[in-house]
Amino acid sequence: MKIQLERDVLADAVQWAARSLPTRPSVPILAGLLVKADGSGVTLSGFDYETSAQIDVEATVTDEGQSLVSGRLLADICRSLPNKTVEISATDKQMEITCGSARFTLQGLPVDDYPALPEMPAETGTVTSAQFGEAISQVAVAAGRDELLPVFTGIRMEIEGDTLALLATDRYRMAMKEITWNPGSASVSAQALIPARVLGETARSMTSGDQIRLSLSAASSGEGLIGFEGEGPGGTRHTTTRLLDGEFPKVRHIMNLQGVVHVRLSTNDIIAAARRVALVAERNTSLRMTIEDGSVTLSAATGDQAQATEAIEATVDHVAENEMTAAGFNPQYLLDALGAFTTPYVDFAFTAPGKPCLMTGVQQLDGEPETDYRHVIMLMRLPG
Repeated sequence: MKIQLERDVLADAVQWAARSLPTRPSVPILAGLLVKADGSGVTLSGFDYETSAQIDVEATVTDEGQSLVSGRLLADICRSLPNKTVEISATDKQMEITCGSARFTLQGLPVDDYPALPEMPAETGTVTSAQFGEAISQVAVAAGRDELLPVFTGIRMEIEGDTLALLATDRYRMAMKEITWNPGSASVSAQALIPARVLGETARSMTSGDQIRLSLSAASSGEGLIGFEGEGPGGTRHTTTRLLDGEFPKVRHIMNLQGVVHVRLSTNDIIAAARRVALVAERNTSLRMTIEDGSVTLSAATGDQAQATEAIEATVDHVAENEMTAAGFNPQYLLDALGAFTTPYVDFAFTAPGKPCLMTGVQQLDGEPETDYRHVIMLMRLPG
């Protein structure tokens, strides 16, 4: 194999293809990155039996062939190369990389032992890449991080015709986003539970093109696989990942709760105030929101060592007679949720102390809430 390509194209491609390679692989061969050259260009592939990543890049191919080398080492080398044309020549036993006066030789891994990447399922439909990336980022903030509870580390995708819904929860907060997409069939109906980390990385990396092609294996096939294809820096990217097992909790009904008190705040104002007040919030204690006519006051403390309060102008609407005058938020959960909104204002719908609070975006202070994105936070019980 002998190829020539630009340094930035190579560095981006290797970095992306090697991103999911295990640091401590159960089988040494899985640490490898497969580089294959043919008449159409160069393809780089990585696979860990759960997630596959493959990218096609343009290159000048003098001799066709393939080589398998340490993916993480190759990524480190490519990032460090000078900004010049890179030449790569390889045999079954080694790969030689030349860039300017820099030269590296890597030991090759046995290509015949490398597992075959899973085949991409049939295309299910396409979605606008920018819209999809924003939707994933809004929902992923509510996904769990505890690998001992894998069902909560996923994002549930629900497809019904031209509506694609994304849901995530870690039991203490929930997020749902609904977008319109282009299904291959108007009657398509499917569900999948996808690892949030993989879905987030995929959406961020396929933003160069207008669309992302989504391919979901049929439930009856038993494959449990979803694939994405889209354009990223340097070339076309393909990725597949196995779906998570387990029953995703039924949270949709919580997204429809009816608040007895609605508080509307400027998104920028509440984010800035919450960040300041949260500086003195003691670990595992709440950030208190006191609701008054025309304003709310945020407060937090670390015992007797530090206290903070800040008042913010608000529109407060009491839908029914109640005694809801204060709410306790996990400070980080509140900031994560607020950071996911792109609207100028946020509507807080409260039901009762210690009960779920529904947050929705509002374009105008007196306008209707936007229901395509909804975020629910379980309130903390306040002392006394």
